[in-house]
Amino acid sequence: MARKLNLRIWRGDATDGGLKNVEVEANDGEVVLDLIHRVQATQMGDLAVRWNCKAGKCGSCSMEINGKPRLACMTQVSSFPEGEEITITPLRAFPVIKDLVTDVSFNYRKAMEIPSYEHPKSLAPGEARMEQIDVERSQEFRKCIECFLCQDVCHVVRDHEENKKSFAGPRFFIRIAELDMHPLDMLKNRKQKAQEEHGLGMCNITKCCTEVCPEHIRITDNAIIPMKERVVDVKYDPVRWLGSKIRKREGIV
Repeated sequence: MARKLNLRIWRGDATDGGLKNVEVEANDGEVVLDLIHRVQATQMGDLAVRWNCKAGKCGSCSMEINGKPRLACMTQVSSFPEGEEITITPLRAFPVIKDLVTDVSFNYRKAMEIPSYEHPKSLAPGEARMEQIDVERSQEFRKCIECFLCQDVCHVVRDHEENKKSFAGPRFFIRIAELDMHPLDMLKNRKQKAQEEHGLGMCNITKCCTEVCPEHIRITDNAIIPMKERVVDVKYDPVRWLGSKIRKREGIV
């Protein structure tokens, strides 16, 4: 059964903008992205919105709905009480291009700063072998669709623009964690780099990134906390410290 909904949609660009009120019809089973498309087709022909698969797998339609970072294609209209106004705004942590479209290039720059997998020189292509348990350990992190909701909600960059230079964010901490637990990766100082170059120590473990992840990746519990523990182990364990000084454990991290 159709019902009328009041939407407040942010319109504008990098220089100026504000919320515009609009009334739209919503049908049973529809998602917020359906409403945006209906508004775009009938009332705001120049409304800018990024989307692609409409199946929760491309991460394109990331935006903030009633203040919470969400995928518009996975947010059911029925989840909002009758009569509630729905406010739709662009991702707050990134610069606005137009309307609901933001410039997320920050994330791609951070991706380029993380060294890729380093294959053992002693193994020719096709010779590498891994235990199944090692394969499964990082599979959870590979579910990431790069919607960047975790990056948007993280208070380290959401509230502090100046931190972007030294903070990679949750999405890239799971990338570093995935490579760090790879048994064949030859780059052995990923934990230190995460701490010293990518701002791992700035994370306060609020778990807000885990809460907004549409793929239900346990970012904090399975990636960030274990990596923090290993950093502390390397940096403050007296036996490891002594071993590094007498060069018996050089390169072991």
